[in-house]
Amino acid sequence: MKTCNLVEPKGHDSSKRELDRVTLALFLVTLFSSFAQFGAVASLNDVARHFGHSSSSGSLRSIVGLSGSMLGVGLGLLRLASLGALPLASLADRWGRTRVLRRAMLIGLLATASASLSPSYWFFVLCFALARPLLSAASALVQVITVELSTSAKRIHRLAIMAAGAGIGAGLSAILHGVIRGPGSFRWLFGLALVPALFIRPLLRVVHEPSEVRASSSLARLTSVPRAIRGHLGVVSTIAFTIGMITGPANGFAFVYGEGVLKINPHVVASVVALSAATGLAGLLLSRRLARSVGRRWTVAIGVVGSGVTSAFAYSGGRGSFVIGYLIGVGAAGVLAPAATAISTEIFAHSHRATAAGWVVVAGVLGATTGLALFGWVGDVVHATTVTSLRIPALVTFLPLLPTVLLLWRLPESSRMELV
Repeated sequence: MKTCNLVEPKGHDSSKRELDRVTLALFLVTLFSSFAQFGAVASLNDVARHFGHSSSSGSLRSIVGLSGSMLGVGLGLLRLASLGALPLASLADRWGRTRVLRRAMLIGLLATASASLSPSYWFFVLCFALARPLLSAASALVQVITVELSTSAKRIHRLAIMAAGAGIGAGLSAILHGVIRGPGSFRWLFGLALVPALFIRPLLRVVHEPSEVRASSSLARLTSVPRAIRGHLGVVSTIAFTIGMITGPANGFAFVYGEGVLKINPHVVASVVALSAATGLAGLLLSRRLARSVGRRWTVAIGVVGSGVTSAFAYSGGRGSFVIGYLIGVGAAGVLAPAATAISTEIFAHSHRATAAGWVVVAGVLGATTGLALFGWVGDVVHATTVTSLRIPALVTFLPLLPTVLLLWRLPESSRMELV
């Protein structure tokens, strides 16, 4: 069954305007999803202090309020909950992309808003654990729809726009975290998820279904994939595991480390996040150029290695290293995101593309969960009495899996592939 690619006939202004409206709608959905998901990370230091017990000693637990292991387990559970994105995304191969996307976004945003009522740290974890698989599935489906509604010439451009939406949503969450201060300020941030929930249904009215979904024997088992593509899916999933291993703790502990350990003022952290929009945009522009000139595989490899090295540098000690590592790391993530999304969707057929995207989410979740648990545990062991940096946890967690990028050359170069 062939995919209904987005046809962009020359001279058809009405068709172009329709495409622009669809792109804008998907961009905003990505922004809303990222905003809701990143709130847990941006407010983690405040949540830990609110529900934990700080003291004057120098250990990680005494500084932050909760132990590194507890933080790592909590964040790991949030990531682990994203495993539910697999059956949700797989349903889109049976029920249709937009139908599943609309429901997943709405329920996910409402679950995020309910975290504003958290009476304890573990209730906060539970609320976000309910929201995460829904929002993760929504993000994966936006990427699938974007690929299927784009010609090969415009595909990487629109994926860069979606990556920008994800970055802006996360940045907006971090900036509002720095602006909204006071006791229980994280509750207001979580409650703001109610606002985008009001716009999901009207936004998605302009997004048409990429292709009619018909029942078939190949879809008889939920989340199943043909044997012929399992090798490619295994390679893509391994790379996704590596990316999750890096980005999980690198993002998850960033605000705890910057505000809790390095004692950087939250307003300064918010300013750094705002400034990172420039480096993120530069990374996206570079990704678009590289993906077209040297191909998806080289672009993903550069992004993965860049993310690992800059993340290790950010946690190596000192405010300067943290700021520089964070800014360049956002740029590396910008290089990585569109190309990784492109190669992980273009090489699969329409009938199993959403299911494959769900499996890629699973691999990223497992990588992030492993990375968060390892990072937090090593942080507790190494810094049992005093903590001034998280260099050793960063080196142990971020660098060992970087050679897995060599597996990329077992995949076909998809930059000029037509979707099937």
